Amino acid sequence: MEKTNLKIRWAIPLFLVAMGIGTSSVFAAGTYDGGDGSQGNPFEVNTPAQMDEIGQHSEDWASHFILTANIDLSAYTGTAFHIIGTDYDNPFTGAFDGNDHTISNFTYSSTGVSFIGLFGYVGSGEIKNLGLQNVNVDGGTGWNVGGLVGLNEYGTVSNCYATGNVSGDKRVGGLLGLNYYDSTVSNCYATGTVSGVSWVGGLVGINHFGTVSICYAAGNVFGSGSVGGLVGYNNYGTVSKCYATGTVSGDILVGGLVGYRYYGTVSNCYASGTVTGGSEVGGLVGWNNSTVSNCYATGSVSGSSIVGGLVGYDYFGTVTASFWDIDTSGQAISAGGTGKTTVQMQTQSTFTDAGWDFVGETANGTDDIWRMCVDGVEYPKLYWQFMLGDFLCPDGVNLIDFSFFAERWLNDNCGAANDCDRTDLDFSDMVDVADLRIFCSHWLEGTE
Repeated sequence: MEKTNLKIRWAIPLFLVAMGIGTSSVFAAGTYDGGDGSQGNPFEVNTPAQMDEIGQHSEDWASHFILTANIDLSAYTGTAFHIIGTDYDNPFTGAFDGNDHTISNFTYSSTGVSFIGLFGYVGSGEIKNLGLQNVNVDGGTGWNVGGLVGLNEYGTVSNCYATGNVSGDKRVGGLLGLNYYDSTVSNCYATGTVSGVSWVGGLVGINHFGTVSICYAAGNVFGSGSVGGLVGYNNYGTVSKCYATGTVSGDILVGGLVGYRYYGTVSNCYASGTVTGGSEVGGLVGWNNSTVSNCYATGSVSGSSIVGGLVGYDYFGTVTASFWDIDTSGQAISAGGTGKTTVQMQTQSTFTDAGWDFVGETANGTDDIWRMCVDGVEYPKLYWQFMLGDFLCPDGVNLIDFSFFAERWLNDNCGAANDCDRTDLDFSDMVDVADLRIFCSHWLEGTE
């Protein structure tokens, strides 16, 4: 489907949203616990039946919802649960706030049906702050299959996760099947087994002109073609500050992070899982026709032909300041990047000399993207992986971090000042008592 046609299709609903029409369902078709469906007074959902009500009433799919309790959907098996947003013509365009609650035991088993997930098709909608536990989704021969969302178009998914198993035919992901045109996935993760035929990813099956950032996948991924630990096929999309740790296996175009890369960018990412395949197999990317920068891979890599420690095959792509471990990968060659020994890969200067931005140095920038506390102990990690309150080395929340926090007490205008050196933990624009409570809740975590 052409991008132009998609924009025309959304012109009317987006106009109505801008005019304040269709954003509230005061007279809801479904029965909920409270609210009127407006942004200021969303429908309240706190039972499995109310969750299923949303899927039964497309009249409510432009409304706002908030989850007010944890929900167990184990009573819905097979195709009993009514998926929210079913296809191109009937998308979910509202907002669903999980409110940091969980939905457990979402099960769906079908053959030949596309757009499968708790939300089948999201169009210009938003899903946030939601955890799915013990997902079991079997899409059979269906396309666009994900634990949370089948297809996300012009939408936003943030602060969400899915644990469990997801399978389908094409465009299959642990969290999303297809992230489509100007859609964003951020601060999300998925664990569990993901399997399909092609375009299969631990988090996202296909990222098409979309953005995936500050995310990770830790499950095992199996497929035939375009199989990746995080994203199966990245087409003109952006992947940044992400990582994948699961085992990845396929026949062709297989990568620890991304299986098939066609334009777009991958930056500040890493992959550490074992990667096996037939042809075009790489520790980070299987087939590359894009820009890869400031990335690394450490997992074992094997295949029958066109295999690389970092990149299997590069087709006029660009790989800069990126590395792979020649000891752990078992590969001395790659279509891009620089091979290093394990000792070198666990030495911070290997990366800072290449321009990587680390906590504690300013020569390469002040964004503090990466962190390594002690040479010779571990590989670099993304700074966002560390727990809240662990501002400085050594690892763990301790008196050193408290002193750093106290020096910034009552600082304001944090949005314009790099979150006051990351001490504005609740992003309220000021370092205050609310941030102190968050800091104290993590006291001595990560210390020995």
